[in-house]
Amino acid sequence: MSTGGLLAIIIPIVVVLVLIGLVALAVSRMRRRHLRKRFGPEYERTVEGSGNRLSAERELRDRERRHDALEIRPLPPASRDRYSREWNDVQGEFVDRPQEAVHDADRLVTSLMRERGYPTEDFEQQARDLSVEHGRTLEHYRAAHEVESLSTRRQATTEQLRGAMVHYRALVDELLSDGGGRAHART
Repeated sequence: MSTGGLLAIIIPIVVVLVLIGLVALAVSRMRRRHLRKRFGPEYERTVEGSGNRLSAERELRDRERRHDALEIRPLPPASRDRYSREWNDVQGEFVDRPQEAVHDADRLVTSLMRERGYPTEDFEQQARDLSVEHGRTLEHYRAAHEVESLSTRRQATTEQLRGAMVHYRALVDELLSDGGGRAHART
């Protein structure tokens, strides 16, 4: 075969391979942009925790698939009003019984999540499930839960307990608002 004939075969193959590479790169960038937008700060947290961007992105996609299989539902108006009243009661309890108020806030969030359709058996799984729709407020939940754990061991300061209530309020507001629109829980 002549050199011209070889070039006529090799050049189109190289062009096709380059095009495939460029398409793969574009798809990868689009996926990354989607995950960053959807998960917010949780994207970077997961990448840092994993140490490997590809495995972190695979985990985030797995979270999306698991979340899509859940039956997450909005609260009926009566339930939303009840949780809003319960949240106001928990906040009022803080003045006289801050540790109990933080424990009650944690239980309220767990109950609210359960009624919305989130599994609530394990905190880490709860956090992963919440990260898909509530990645921007997830750090509030992590911080509040950490203080609640300290409080269980009687190691939390009053200021930490106050901070936990602020964090729980951010999550309650978002869960009551169904992830969009204006929240219904107020102090």
